[in-house]
Amino acid sequence: MEAGRSRVLEWLYPRRCPACGDIVKPRGGLICPECRKLFSYVKEPTCMHCGKEILEPEMEDCYDCAKRGRSFDGGVALLNYDAAAKKSIQGFKYGGRPEYADFYAEELVKRYGDRLRRWRPQAVFPVPAHKSRERFRGYNQAEVLAERIGEKLRLPVWESVLIRKKKTTAQKELNAEARQRNLEQAMEVTGTLQGLRRILLVDDIFTTGSTAEACARVLKQAGAEKVYLASVCIGKNQ
Repeated sequence: MEAGRSRVLEWLYPRRCPACGDIVKPRGGLICPECRKLFSYVKEPTCMHCGKEILEPEMEDCYDCAKRGRSFDGGVALLNYDAAAKKSIQGFKYGGRPEYADFYAEELVKRYGDRLRRWRPQAVFPVPAHKSRERFRGYNQAEVLAERIGEKLRLPVWESVLIRKKKTTAQKELNAEARQRNLEQAMEVTGTLQGLRRILLVDDIFTTGSTAEACARVLKQAGAEKVYLASVCIGKNQ
């Protein structure tokens, strides 16, 4: 049974499909075979910084990354953030479905494993959640995802060095400019990176990139040379 789920646990608490939300059929899988078709997977060509689909193969960056500039050095994303992806992420984030991370991590590594390994990250960092939100949800969804990706890439997961020290307004309620202001001074690296130079940052959703940008900035200020990003879902150009 994948991701350490025992047969007894699977019987008592059967896995839910990250697409339809029902019990996965046949049992033992991570998603109902037919439900894969509900998701819109990100296709090449993609932006070299965030991993978003781009229209012109000769472009290196999407319009958002070219316009704003980025502190992170590369990114991959699994799904386009449409209605199906939104439903899935809401279940993962708010609906008590941390097992969805098994599917997301397996698909990310299956599709981008070679690229992730070429980046040679030394550790995986989840985008931090404020402690109050983590208590409300019962877990930090980015941390659960980072643990699954770390297992598959055989990398350590650093869960408590990058923190969100300030509770910010929900990003989904703000425009791009307000998002960046909202995150100023919210992220902090506690202690030292102990020689880490190349970091893989993991999050569930990439929209404007303000959260990833804030994290990458403080990690580089703390001594990281390269910060890369892996996201489950990614929005369209703003």
